[in-house]
Amino acid sequence: MRRRLTVLYYSSGDRPVPAPIDGWLEERELVVSRFREVGEMESVVLRNPPTLVLIDGEGDNGAGLSLCRDLKEDGYTAVAPVVVIAGDQTSDEVGTWFRAGADEVISSTFAPAEQTARLDGLLLRTERNVSVHPSTRLPGTNEIERAIRDRLERGESFAVCYADLDHFKEYNDRYSYRDGDRVIFLLSRILADVTRGICGRAGFVGHIGGDDFIMVLPLGCVHEVCGETIAVFDELISFQYSEQDRRAGYFFGRDRRGQLYRVPLMTLSIGVVTNEYRRFGHPARASELATEMKSYAKTLPGSVFVVDRRHDRDKPIQGG
Repeated sequence: MRRRLTVLYYSSGDRPVPAPIDGWLEERELVVSRFREVGEMESVVLRNPPTLVLIDGEGDNGAGLSLCRDLKEDGYTAVAPVVVIAGDQTSDEVGTWFRAGADEVISSTFAPAEQTARLDGLLLRTERNVSVHPSTRLPGTNEIERAIRDRLERGESFAVCYADLDHFKEYNDRYSYRDGDRVIFLLSRILADVTRGICGRAGFVGHIGGDDFIMVLPLGCVHEVCGETIAVFDELISFQYSEQDRRAGYFFGRDRRGQLYRVPLMTLSIGVVTNEYRRFGHPARASELATEMKSYAKTLPGSVFVVDRRHDRDKPIQGG
């Protein structure tokens, strides 16, 4: 599903986009939305990461620098490339922007051809970034592993939740891959919005691929996030079916032998593991245990989440 290419431009002084960059945007038919308030712009980025974020760095009073840092410290918004449009700044000031996470700093001292070449190169690198799933724009496997590893290194208590759709393949076979893509995108938005609304920046959502997703959550958020996710999913998923299938609550599919069987509407299974009683020596171990719990959850009827209650011998049970 092709999405509209958008560029968000922040300038506290309401300065226009410099002519060379403005011409580059127009030539590539990129739609520009302008903002003077940091909070308003951040909320837009959180809803749907744009193709490009432009920040006016000339005479910046610190708000633009804070915006850049906040966007790049968040696992979801960090995927949006950030370009700072600087004036005739010193090397120290340019270095400050890069340390804040800027992907590119374009100075007015650059020739127009160099400015546009740098922008072209940045977009090309962004498209090649394999750490982001192209259909949902959620962080991919590399970022998932990093999110788990960072929490392990900081000694945090956290949960890894593996979310997977049930009967998704049959849905794709009956409808189309475009309808399937729409369902996957819908689930990605539910997971991201619920996690963000409950956990704030402490929660992380990644996309492994297909209909498989990972959430990395603080322990105290697990039941609320998983419960709310399932409630919203169950409320919305029936509208992805035809009226006939929705009313029946199922449709007929064929097994490998060509025999008809009833296929229920899609449900959501979430397997949860925590390091409260288990020891994760490596992100791969957390992923392995979460996969086990997801597989178990899929054996249960309806949309469910199940939490691993097992404990390692060297991890004492609280209150025991």
